[in-house]
Amino acid sequence: MKKLYTILIYSENIVGILNQITAVFTRLQVNIESLNVSPSGIPNVHKYTITIFSDEKQAQKIVKMVEKKVDVIKADFYLDEEIFTSEVALFKLSTEKVMANPEISQIIRHSDARMLEVNDTYITVHVCNSSKAIVELYKGLARYKCILQYTRSGRVAITRSKIEKVSEFLKEQKNAQFRFMEEGINSDK
Repeated sequence: MKKLYTILIYSENIVGILNQITAVFTRLQVNIESLNVSPSGIPNVHKYTITIFSDEKQAQKIVKMVEKKVDVIKADFYLDEEIFTSEVALFKLSTEKVMANPEISQIIRHSDARMLEVNDTYITVHVCNSSKAIVELYKGLARYKCILQYTRSGRVAITRSKIEKVSEFLKEQKNAQFRFMEEGINSDK
């Protein structure tokens, strides 16, 4: 059964790595639902947050293939209950229609959205929330045919785990490198 999986990938900040990563999805004919790339909390490491509808077996296969890329440090996949997520959406709404329908303002307030700009032509609305809440806001506003423009970011996510897998992996790699160097030094004696 297909579920929404969030794949978190950590890599060095190298030109062309995004192309290598997305090529894995293309090769396996898996559609990417959302993609967000940004610096991580680790110096010189970027984080890719990718969502897909897939089954667990295919998600595992994708992660294994992505991790084989030279510049990829670590990749894992998660279900929604294993991570905290958020998205951002911007709406440009018709001022005329918003003013004519007080229900629209109520919908905006109830969704924890805020108005960034109001002028004679349009109202810009910003919301930072879950994918589901943003879709609900969109549906609520669409009923009034007041949306002039709409855009939504890709998902950003952090794990609920007390131990960050990529940090542990990097620590293990550093310890292994140190042991290797130490063994080399001791074998020269």
